Amino acid sequence: MKNTIKKGAGLLVLLSCITFACKDQFLNVVPTGQLAGPQLTTKAGLDGLLLAAYSQLNARGFTQSASSFNWVRGSISGGEANKGSNSGDFNALTPYQRYELQAASGEVNQKWQAMFEGVSRANATLRTLTSAGADVADADKKRITGEARFLRGHYYFELKRAFNMVPYIDETKDYGTGITEVGNDASIWPQIEADFKFAYDNLVETPGAAGRANKWAAASYLAKTYMYQKKYAEAKALFDLIIANGKTANGKKYGLVPQYSRVFNAEFDNNEESVFAIQAAANAGSSDNANPDLVLNFPYNTGSNGPAGCCGFFAPSFDLANSFRVDAKGLPLLTGVTEKDQANGLYNSAANQLKTDQGIDSKAAFTPDTRPVDPRLDHSLGRRGIQYLDWQPHPGLDWIRDQGFAGPYSPKKFIFYKSQDKVLTDGSSWTDGYSAINYNIIRYADVLLMAAEAEVEVGSLAKALEYVNIVRARAANPAGFVMQNGVPAANYVISPYASFADKVFARSAVQFERKLELSGEGHRFYDLVRWGIAAPVLNAYLAYEAPLLPTGFLGAKFTAGKDEYMPIPQTQIDLQKGLFKQNSGY
Repeated sequence: MKNTIKKGAGLLVLLSCITFACKDQFLNVVPTGQLAGPQLTTKAGLDGLLLAAYSQLNARGFTQSASSFNWVRGSISGGEANKGSNSGDFNALTPYQRYELQAASGEVNQKWQAMFEGVSRANATLRTLTSAGADVADADKKRITGEARFLRGHYYFELKRAFNMVPYIDETKDYGTGITEVGNDASIWPQIEADFKFAYDNLVETPGAAGRANKWAAASYLAKTYMYQKKYAEAKALFDLIIANGKTANGKKYGLVPQYSRVFNAEFDNNEESVFAIQAAANAGSSDNANPDLVLNFPYNTGSNGPAGCCGFFAPSFDLANSFRVDAKGLPLLTGVTEKDQANGLYNSAANQLKTDQGIDSKAAFTPDTRPVDPRLDHSLGRRGIQYLDWQPHPGLDWIRDQGFAGPYSPKKFIFYKSQDKVLTDGSSWTDGYSAINYNIIRYADVLLMAAEAEVEVGSLAKALEYVNIVRARAANPAGFVMQNGVPAANYVISPYASFADKVFARSAVQFERKLELSGEGHRFYDLVRWGIAAPVLNAYLAYEAPLLPTGFLGAKFTAGKDEYMPIPQTQIDLQKGLFKQNSGY
């Protein structure tokens, strides 16, 4: 029987060879599970390509340090937090807090790869659009082009401020058409501006889905691009329009949500403050649809009536906590000079620093700090004895994996509530930390404070004061205070500035307000770099933090002229056979 099968099979192969000897059409078979050109050039196909470009915003498939959230580079390198956990866990992130990144770092290469993957997907959408089918209306072509260029602008913005000098590849270049000949020897700000400008000019106000980029998100991103280049007059002109006319993609007039905590609560996602956000959903068939950026950043509470139970990363810094100290009138402890000169600020002095439970067992007696603080403090970080959302008062040491390495604080923004567990979190994976909380890449408070900054530089100090005080007024809403046993959980005092005496003080006040309002949201490091004050501020931060957490900080130093940017990944230099030039100092 076996011989018969073998002979029959051999005959069949021989006949097949004879039959198709002069014809090779049988080789032209569409691979199973693959999309062919005619499928991609339909309206549905093009929208699918566009959604793939959106899906790369949080660098899915890459490490947490690669995401557009930037909690690693933006906040840890910015002195708002340390890596957290303990010294051995995911120690590839430790160089971000010590400014010891190397060109061979896999984390650095992951950021490069993730953002260029986004560029590639946006370019693929634009390239395929040139062959759009008959069912794709002109309005759809305009919309898809605008959104794809917005996304490409975003990914290149991320690459520019992370690496500075990067190659610019658009949809006209691919393998065989010059992609391997593009170096990184020219600034790409003009191309980023052009993408956002096109999106602003061509996108509609209400595209029909809250997560899509719209006209005003593009305007806000274009104005932000101007700010990074110190084009303050151009930025001011746009901010004037945005503040007067801007709307969210779902048609809400831009504004601040009444309570500060709601910015970070999944129940209130896509509100009037959301300019452009990474969308997340829980219990939608897969934990992949939830927010993957946050799964490490929960108190290390081992199930003791706390969220997720893992992993103690992203621990807020002593410096950040102290920054929320206010004077008796409820104003920040500023010295009236620029932040560059007040890096060893009054808030870090022995008289003003917050009382902590560093080194104190959770069973030991402890009374939280009773002196006045900005109410945003207890929405921004968890500290001993203060109510932690609806879970319980933060127990201190029991929720910290290694206080000697991470310090006494837990992250509190982007943490889900106990009442939301399994409802706005996805329990189908190893942790409930996969939540439905969106991350706002740009929110309206950020817009107001950038507008205030532009007013300080080329406009009116009175208008800058107005914008800053709008932000502070929301923080002062007592309905938004953290409450405990029916009363405010701490001595919350906050008031508006009466005036800005001069440009120097105004600049300092705006910069510090960004630190308070946007802490832990991935902006701080990039702000310090664009202001030109990263070295003095961060070295002063290290000098203060190192004696408190010597395991993680002793000997760390920020080097001006080098550490403002990450190195070009050595892997990419090698792949391009030396075409790319390395950044200074690496």
